Amino acid sequence: MNDNEFESEYYTLTDEDGNETEFEVVGSAELDGIEYYAMVSTESESEDEEEDGMIEYVILKRDKDEDGEDIFVTIDDDDEFDRVADYFDDLFSEETDYDV
Repeated sequence: MNDNEFESEYYTLTDEDGNETEFEVVGSAELDGIEYYAMVSTESESEDEEEDGMIEYVILKRDKDEDGEDIFVTIDDDDEFDRVADYFDDLFSEETDYDV
């Protein structure tokens, strides 16, 4: 089996306060021509999350800054966020159906 086939994507993101956090991409999707990413922090898996089997993830979309560079941004529109969150919730629930 090829180990590269299962290689994860990691990004170090900086919040508005200048704090850096490393995130792992756990899912991605292109919906209506926009790229969305579900990410989990590699630094904050709590014991409660491990016990429940639930991992909290954030959803960001790829955008461009004023210089044309790729950036990740939060989704401000509630309807857009709900639609994308529903997509990832469905995706992740399908994946866990196969876990034994």
